[in-house]
Amino acid sequence: MNKRTALSSSWLAEREKETLKRSGDRTVRHSIANVGLDETALDPRSAALHPYAFSLELETGKITSQNKSGRCWLFAGLNTLRYKIMKDLDLENFELSQSYQMFYDKLEKANYFLENILETLQQPLNSRLVMWLLKDPLQDGGQWDMFTALVEKYGVVPKYVMPETYSSSNSGRMNETLTLVLRGYASDLRNAFSRGEALSALRKEKARMIGEFYRLLTLFLGIPPADFVFEYVDKKKKFHRDPVCTPREFCARYIGDDLGNYISVINAPTADKPFNRTFTVRYLGNVEGGKPVKYLNVDMPVFRSLAVKQLKAGAPVWFGSDVGKKMKREAGILDEKVYDYEAALGIAFGLDKGGRLDYGESLMTHAMVLTGVNLVDEAPNRWKVENSWGDKNGKDGYFVMSDAWFEHYVYQLVIHKKHLSAALLRAWEREPLVLEPWDPMGSLA
Repeated sequence: MNKRTALSSSWLAEREKETLKRSGDRTVRHSIANVGLDETALDPRSAALHPYAFSLELETGKITSQNKSGRCWLFAGLNTLRYKIMKDLDLENFELSQSYQMFYDKLEKANYFLENILETLQQPLNSRLVMWLLKDPLQDGGQWDMFTALVEKYGVVPKYVMPETYSSSNSGRMNETLTLVLRGYASDLRNAFSRGEALSALRKEKARMIGEFYRLLTLFLGIPPADFVFEYVDKKKKFHRDPVCTPREFCARYIGDDLGNYISVINAPTADKPFNRTFTVRYLGNVEGGKPVKYLNVDMPVFRSLAVKQLKAGAPVWFGSDVGKKMKREAGILDEKVYDYEAALGIAFGLDKGGRLDYGESLMTHAMVLTGVNLVDEAPNRWKVENSWGDKNGKDGYFVMSDAWFEHYVYQLVIHKKHLSAALLRAWEREPLVLEPWDPMGSLA
């Protein structure tokens, strides 16, 4: 039998003696106390080692800002779409409306949540699944397939057609309030079920709830436009006006129907996720009836090569990563060696990329866009990153990422199918293995 042990006073006294003998720790202890671990472990050469120069670089617009919201996945998705519009129309700069996408994402997430509540009425309230559904039903985050589901159903509009509101840029209070509403809806539905009310009656009540939720959303984000006139000025200062169109017509006219050919490729080197297999995640989505989230897991050499191929073909790459790791934000540097925590602390961290996923140390937290790469003998050593945190960090808001950081902390790329080998295309067509909702690959950027 495994006997549990407590820490004794004699053990603590011995540890204190041993610690005091480590004279090298004194200076580090003082430094961490005065300036924190990051400044203590910072490599002062980091900026010089990561110049903003790239052998392959796409021409992009001004950096965007998600402000105080978690809409990085929407910003990254719309930034990939605007690249084509800017190139085709010869525009200096252009933005698509993020608040338009946000409105319908919130509406669809609310509907998706209530459908999940109806599906799990017979589950105990304290079951892991129901608790997971209730935990964060309306967060700002999302996934690439959730983005494409919104675009395919609702189209897109220029930013001036549906501009930012206070709540789209500062989403905390809105999310808190609307989440309270949704949890109240869930309670009402479950209580009605426990009283023996028929499912048909519950569905009628759910329809009423969604109607009320739509009204509440308009108070925070405004009413989405049904149609609009597209007006713009190109680089030659020539004015253009296109006829009235709906958001879906605008999308078809300026983006086309190629969006469905982009797929999510991941690098998750864990024992439960074999390479060259596809995966999906239970209860992960937003648009009911939309395309489900699907991933193809590949090894790092293939993963890296696909990103390079797409950039060489002249297209940006949406990607998901754990952005909080080894980031010097103000300098715009993402590098595995920018902070040498192990040397500063005199310890070796024992988790590799797979271990960090398995043991809850890392997962995808943020989506950005690859817009350049520096190749040395065709091998990348750094990448140019378009972020959505405004222009105050990095070089006018753009970040530089080392290839080592790419290998350790990038988990997902969105790649056009034409860049996949025949073997990978066959692997993509296989029926996906189903992951539980709490799997790290079920995280939202």
